Amino acid sequence: MKVVNHATKYERLKHFLNALNEPTYRYKQITEAIFKHRIGAFNKMTTLPKALRESLINEFGPSILTVEPVLETTSQQVTKVLLKVAGNNQVEAVRMHYEAGWESFCISSQCGCGLGCTFCSTGAIGLKQNLSADEITDQLLYFYLKGHSLDSVSFMGMGEALANVRIFDALNVLVDRQLFALSPRRITVSTVGIIPNIQRMTSSFPQMNLTFSLHSPFHDQRSELMPINNKYPLDQVMNVLDQHIHETGRKVYIAYVMLRGVNDSEKHAEALVKRILNNRYPHLYHVNLIRYNPTVGTPENYGQTIEEKLQTFYRVVKSARIPITIRSQFGREIDAACGQLYGQYQAKKR
Repeated sequence: MKVVNHATKYERLKHFLNALNEPTYRYKQITEAIFKHRIGAFNKMTTLPKALRESLINEFGPSILTVEPVLETTSQQVTKVLLKVAGNNQVEAVRMHYEAGWESFCISSQCGCGLGCTFCSTGAIGLKQNLSADEITDQLLYFYLKGHSLDSVSFMGMGEALANVRIFDALNVLVDRQLFALSPRRITVSTVGIIPNIQRMTSSFPQMNLTFSLHSPFHDQRSELMPINNKYPLDQVMNVLDQHIHETGRKVYIAYVMLRGVNDSEKHAEALVKRILNNRYPHLYHVNLIRYNPTVGTPENYGQTIEEKLQTFYRVVKSARIPITIRSQFGREIDAACGQLYGQYQAKKR
């Protein structure tokens, strides 16, 4: 007996149980098995009658997970997993472990990306598909069922999160108190500047962290690096980010990948400072400088900036009293940059 295909499997579970005339507490028994006892296999949910377990397996398959691991690489601080999704495609999810015991997760919203940022290995893949809400949240569920603590979550994996409207269904699942029950303040959504969905984030999830991938303060150069700048120009995006701060009272993070000889000059730092100081809330912008990780599939003319340039850029921004951090590098030894594990897997298949 098939039921209507609603946005998420959790909604489908509710409808399925209703169609079987099961008591309302059955749904709670299932969600507690998953999120309290970390049981993913329906046949191991022994609080349920055997007949119901069999019905669930017939309807949803043996496991609550809709993704399947196909490749994994691990270092002391990083675990990166390639997960199979619908259409026989794969996406990457990353777990980062900090010395203080904190575990942070970086997940994907799309298989590949269609925005064509010239320095990005995921962009070189092209867009294969948008992920469903289940495929997005199951990246976290995969780790959670293995006993990991979901201390913080960022949508900085494969794809542009705000180019996939299913992300909003996924975010609702993540903050649902019967499901993942994550605090919105532990979730970060990264975007290259999709204005309509930044505005939707502002109204629907005002307490979530927002990161804007800027990478050049100059309009023409940013358009060369990131063609989306032609559709959503930097000036307009900065205005929308200022409005986001005004309405939410939350800071906005500025991600800035340092590309050697491209965007790492003192002139770039000064222009970035000017852009931020021209906004109404300059103290609520926090710049994250990111060392570029050269990858297979990206043009050879992009390289990692020299340390002296990085430190000079940092000092220029810091001296303007703009909060700034140089992001720590994790997982270079296992090619943890987005798109690399996918590229390795595809190469092995050839």
